[in-house]
Amino acid sequence: MSAQEPTLVAATPKKPARAQSEAGTRVRVIEPGTVSLIHLVKDLWRSRELLFFLTWRDIKVRYKQTALGVLWAILQPVISMVVLSIVFGRLAGIGKTITSHVPYPVFVYSGLLPWTFFASTLGSSSNSVLGNAALINKIRFPRIALPIAASVGEMVDFGLSFLVLIGLMLWYHVPIRAGILFIPFLTLGVCMVALGLGSIFASLTVKYRDFRYIVPFVTQIWMFLTPVIYPINFVVSKKHEWLFNLNPLSGWVGAFRAALLGDPLNWGQLGISVGVSVVVLLAGVYYFRRTERRFAELI
Repeated sequence: MSAQEPTLVAATPKKPARAQSEAGTRVRVIEPGTVSLIHLVKDLWRSRELLFFLTWRDIKVRYKQTALGVLWAILQPVISMVVLSIVFGRLAGIGKTITSHVPYPVFVYSGLLPWTFFASTLGSSSNSVLGNAALINKIRFPRIALPIAASVGEMVDFGLSFLVLIGLMLWYHVPIRAGILFIPFLTLGVCMVALGLGSIFASLTVKYRDFRYIVPFVTQIWMFLTPVIYPINFVVSKKHEWLFNLNPLSGWVGAFRAALLGDPLNWGQLGISVGVSVVVLLAGVYYFRRTERRFAELI
């Protein structure tokens, strides 16, 4: 019996196991989101728990391992009020010139309180992205939540400092008027300006680290261009008042002081501040959303 010759069969090439497993796996690609306001609101609503966590974390970290704790929120505006009252109220004699029915310390503190809230919120929101570099490189979430959380966290300090203002008014026998109910709206307006500018500076700080030093410097100069230690009519004539009102903080600080001290409210000035603040907020959010897609590679 002769041996049968082997039959040659062409082997079909098989895909590697790795290639097969990859072919059967769905890959989800995360792409940059759209810039529309509707998508932004939806993203923030879906990330509301993360937003709450970021806000609470910022509040706790601010006072962690500090000897005075929340007293730092009170000491900053109080010390500034004392220094400004001595320098401008007594040494320069400005206090007697610009105030008649209200003691100068109350006058200064009522303007210093919204300004301190603005400066603190601007500084915190400007550094919010750079300070959360590790978080940005790990998970996907709306990055605008970082400056928002920093802004909301500053409201705690504002609330504590506001209680000091109430005590100061009672000490100097300044009546507490119904205009105090208007304060939450005015505080929200100040927050709008700070959040809008803070979003812009947060984006710029990621690319240009120089803005970490530029923002505090600009804030210091900006305070003297805002009627914090003086009323607006003390340095600006009626003819050029509109130019001074382009500073959105002028209207908010003036309305804040008028609501507390019973002065007549300048509705024209406040209207300009509202319009400018809305434009600043929308421009800040838009610019932030346009540039956030490059944060991970720049940080």
